[in-house]
Amino acid sequence: MLLRSPVSRPRFTLALACFSLALPAVSLAAPAAKFDVLELTIEDAHNAFKSKRLTARQLTQAYLDRIAAYDQKGPLVNCIVSVNPQALADADKIDAEFARTGKLIGPMHGVPVLVKDEIDVAGMATTQGTVVFKDYVTPLDSFPVAKLRAAGAIIFAKTTLSEFAGGDTYSALTGYSRNPYALDRTVGGSSGGSGGALAANFGLIAIGEETSSSLKRPAAWGALAGMRPTPGLISRSGMWDGHPVPTAQMGPMTRTVADLAKMMDVMVGYDAEDPITAFGVMHTPKSYTSYLDKNALKGARIGVIREAIGGGSRPDSPDFKKVDAVFQKALGELKAAGAVLVDIVIPDLKALQAKRASDPARTEEALKVYLSRNPNSQFKNQDDINKHPAMATSFKTMVAKYRAENPASAATGGVGYTGSGRAGGARPPADPARLLESQRAREQLLMNMAKVMADAKVTALAYKAVEHQPTLIQEATTPPYKSNGGVVSLNTFLIHTPTITVPMGFDADGIPAGLAFLGLPFSDAELIKLAYAYEQATKHRKPPASVPAL
Repeated sequence: MLLRSPVSRPRFTLALACFSLALPAVSLAAPAAKFDVLELTIEDAHNAFKSKRLTARQLTQAYLDRIAAYDQKGPLVNCIVSVNPQALADADKIDAEFARTGKLIGPMHGVPVLVKDEIDVAGMATTQGTVVFKDYVTPLDSFPVAKLRAAGAIIFAKTTLSEFAGGDTYSALTGYSRNPYALDRTVGGSSGGSGGALAANFGLIAIGEETSSSLKRPAAWGALAGMRPTPGLISRSGMWDGHPVPTAQMGPMTRTVADLAKMMDVMVGYDAEDPITAFGVMHTPKSYTSYLDKNALKGARIGVIREAIGGGSRPDSPDFKKVDAVFQKALGELKAAGAVLVDIVIPDLKALQAKRASDPARTEEALKVYLSRNPNSQFKNQDDINKHPAMATSFKTMVAKYRAENPASAATGGVGYTGSGRAGGARPPADPARLLESQRAREQLLMNMAKVMADAKVTALAYKAVEHQPTLIQEATTPPYKSNGGVVSLNTFLIHTPTITVPMGFDADGIPAGLAFLGLPFSDAELIKLAYAYEQATKHRKPPASVPAL
């Protein structure tokens, strides 16, 4: 049974109302319907701009038309929280500048960008997926958003996420977002709105974020490319889980690896507000796009993790077997493209990962840093958030779901890892001994992995980005609340290891699955090279039938 978002229709109506107020001030361009934006790439858009077959306004309007047709109508994808009321005006400015100079403003000229709604965009609410933050508006862009804007991008819309970015994309604010490839299933999370909206061609590119597996899952289940880069490459200022928490990272989500590389070129860079970016200064190539080599798999040695390593994975279940069948086919495709595959086993992988622990004190510090960036914030700290009347009801369903899935958390009275321990009322303080044990486990596992890779002479590891099919919405919204099955969070436990996800095909039910490549710290460019070569050899990406061209 499909569930309609309880507040999505008025939310969407208000967004379009903002546009209707702005439209009389500018001249309307010719209808964008003459130009097919389905599966459009940055290169496609720029070629169309240069040949005067398309304007930035027409492109922006075309995506608005698709949102109007499919987000709250028809398939009810429900992946958009709000549309930027300045988007068309920004597009007009870009068109005017292009008409004046005949040159593109920058590498993101006229590109409409979707932004996960835990990342700040000036003048727009950053809801964190909760009623508690529905009126939280900041005057500042996050650092990566500002960089994209300076490169000519149009910051177009904010996308849904789970409540306080924990788990599948469900919240009391927006309801459940639907996977456009299987409307009775979730888009994953917590960057599910970015994944679902991009898969449905509601924008050209998107920004996601990952603390556990929040970017890989939506990318895999949306037939997308997605990357959680090495911490230190992309700033987190203007995002909740930023400095000093090292785990959460923003990353690009795209329909092609080439567009992902172009996003990386723009988004990386040192930011004094996020000191971890100092580590990236000496590890950033001149251009990630220079690594796009369709022949890169020839002779490449890749380690293969065949065992089930995802949380809650059930290897005997039918849907696990369906995803595994796609993975086995993908391994054959890697070989056919010239890769040398080496089966590897990382010692104590599961046992060491099981020692993962959150650090509420550090998360609280990161929250204060985030809130202090907004001079208009009605919140100063976690206590202010917990006092909000909506906390008693809005967050209740999410807590109940998480505790049903994680009995150990319920036993201690904590919300556990959900949302990085962001919200949910009083929690017991972190156990210093457990945090130390977790840190040592992380160091040991990274060493074990590096040694195995060195011994096998492999440059990257390959595994299933997610080991199960997307959760059925009906099962995710009723006890015992099934979700997060097959979540692979190896990279985020290790913190400093980058991963990239690329489409590896569709299972027997027609649902996308993703192939993940993981590397050692700052091997991001090499991962992009491998992912691009695999993508070019297979061309697995296909748009969902539920949201056809208009």
